[in-house]
Amino acid sequence: MTSLVKRLSLIEAVGLSLAIVAPTLTAAFNISLVVRSAGPTAPLAFLIAALATGFVALSFISFSKRVAHAGSAYAYITHTFGPSVGFVAGWALALAYTMFGASMASLFGGFTVAALRSLGVATASWWWIAVSAAGVLSAWALSYRDMRLAGRVMLTIEGIAVLAILYLCVTILRETQPDLSQITHALTPSTAFDGWRGIGYSMVFCVLSFAGFESAATLGEEAINPRRVIPIAVFGSVALCAIFFALVAFSEVIGFGFDQLNALASADAPLDALSQRYASKSLSVALDIAAAITCFSGTIGAITAAGRILFALGRAGLSRSLTHIHPTFGTPTIAGALSAIAVVAPILVFGKNVVPGDLYSYTSTVAVLALILNYIGVGCAETVEAVREGRLRWALACCVGPLLLVWIAVRTVLPVPAWPASVLPYITLVWVIVALPLLRWRPKLREARIQFVE
Repeated sequence: MTSLVKRLSLIEAVGLSLAIVAPTLTAAFNISLVVRSAGPTAPLAFLIAALATGFVALSFISFSKRVAHAGSAYAYITHTFGPSVGFVAGWALALAYTMFGASMASLFGGFTVAALRSLGVATASWWWIAVSAAGVLSAWALSYRDMRLAGRVMLTIEGIAVLAILYLCVTILRETQPDLSQITHALTPSTAFDGWRGIGYSMVFCVLSFAGFESAATLGEEAINPRRVIPIAVFGSVALCAIFFALVAFSEVIGFGFDQLNALASADAPLDALSQRYASKSLSVALDIAAAITCFSGTIGAITAAGRILFALGRAGLSRSLTHIHPTFGTPTIAGALSAIAVVAPILVFGKNVVPGDLYSYTSTVAVLALILNYIGVGCAETVEAVREGRLRWALACCVGPLLLVWIAVRTVLPVPAWPASVLPYITLVWVIVALPLLRWRPKLREARIQFVE
């Protein structure tokens, strides 16, 4: 059996995208980074980033209406630029999803141990590694057995975490009761933070907060009516996250106060600080648990997406063993297991020498750089397709995404960050270069063809 089972609905597709985007993590981490550059206009920055991400999403939506393939961006780029370029993109995409999985799993362990400590449980320094590894094993078991169950679990988990954060936001807004002038202040570039220039710098973190919105496309061969389900899932993920990010950013800015933005910008756990100020310590513990479960959801999503990419590459000629499908569950068995191993490897190898937050930063940076290459590739592919068909306005809209992403990629590596962050781009680069000898070793990869939706 080498064909994926077509039985997934919109719920599973949305669940996968939201799991990898992990909006809870943006609320817990990225908003503070955005405030450092944009100041009180962090909500405006997220809205602008949503618009920019929307331009990238246009290309994915357009392709997903024509091509149903587990390879997602790999298939789209192959369709336009040929199998060799497509394989390089797919190889990079596999790295992106596995490193996202490692970053999510590391924080799952970190947040779980933090919650235990808040409850008075004594924990050893290595506990987070064991919890993270157990999380990867559990996530793999869910994605392996039944993607319908896994999709619903991911959506439920993320929904619970988001509701906990929204409860805090409502509590903050009720107590502070922001007026029209404060809302206007949050939507007007601040001279104290370099105005539009500060917003421009913050866009790096804002746009990267949406990374993974396209992962539903990896379910193209398993979704019922993929030409409808996948575009809705991709668009819905961007739209829902845009509203959530803007609301939470505004609540955090108002909660800390316009005169305390430096405290928000430097806060390691802004949600904890706000929950203790406006609600209770018990909510702080609940938010740690919510963050942990959303990281577990993200781990499921990353293993699922990476498994589909490896399955697609195996079918294209990388390795026949990667195409094995479970006869009962209809999921890629060996590809999924290999993905889980790749996810847990950085945790087991480097966990003793770093804290969970640092491992999250390192692995997610490698993932984002690999993912940006695919975003640029898909945007360029759709632009070329539109030009060939004479849809010039559509081509102009689609080329906005790649241009923006080139700027973001440059901003990610320049100025050169301090060690060890300075070496992370080279890890991505070396991984991409490895694809070239693989193309020579497996000549079938240079002849792969893409399946179109009937």
